[in-house]
Amino acid sequence: MTTLRLAHRGDWRSAPENSLEAIRAALAIPACDGLEFDVQPSADGVPVLLHDETLLRVQGVDARCADLPVRELVRLGIPTFEAVLELVAASARRPEPFLDIEFKAPVPAAVPLIDAARGESDGTLRRAVVSTFHPATMAWLAAERPSWARWGNVEDLGPKVLEVAARLGCEAVSADWRTIDAASMASARDHGLDVAAWTVRDRRTFRRLERLGVIAICAEAAALDG
Repeated sequence: MTTLRLAHRGDWRSAPENSLEAIRAALAIPACDGLEFDVQPSADGVPVLLHDETLLRVQGVDARCADLPVRELVRLGIPTFEAVLELVAASARRPEPFLDIEFKAPVPAAVPLIDAARGESDGTLRRAVVSTFHPATMAWLAAERPSWARWGNVEDLGPKVLEVAARLGCEAVSADWRTIDAASMASARDHGLDVAAWTVRDRRTFRRLERLGVIAICAEAAALDG
C-alpha cells in the first residue's frame, strides 16, 4: 500500500496557507498525492478555506471568519471551497488529487459544508475523506452521510480515543506523528482503524511512518517534495 503524501493546507512556502496559490503550488509538486485543508462557513453560510477561528494570524485582520460575509473573505485572499474544488478538477494530475477535507466547525455551523463537498450521484465522495476533531460533528456526519469516508482527527492513539473513533464508524484516525509507533499502530488496527499522520516536515520521519504502514501523511517543507 502506498502512503499518500498530502500537502498540509497546500504548499505555503511561497503563498499563504489554504490560499488558491498554495493549493496550486502543491498540485505542481510531482511527489504530492493530494491536499489537506480546513473548511468552515462564512457569516452568510458559504464554505471557505481557513484553519483558525479568526483571520489575525494569517491575514492580519482581527475578525472572526463566522462574522464576515464571503465577499469580504475572498477580498482578503480566503478562497471558497467551491473555487478550490474547481481548481482541483481542472488539474491535469492523474489520478485525481486525493482530498482530506477537515471540518473545523462543530454542528450546527458545519451544516452548510456538507452540500458543498465533492459528492457523487450515489452519495459517495470521490477520492476524498472528511475529517474533524469534533466527535459530535463526526457523529452527525455518520448519520447524514454514512457512505462518506471519515477520519477522526486525534492528538494521540490512546485506547479511549480509538474506542470513540471506532464507535463513530471512522475508517481511520489521523494523529500527531509523534504518537505513532509500532505499538500504537497495532492498537489502532485492533480497533479496525487505519492510521494517518500530521504534520511531518522532514523526509526521515516520513519514511519511518511509511514503513509502519501509515496510509496518509500531511506533509510540509522537505517532506512534501518526496
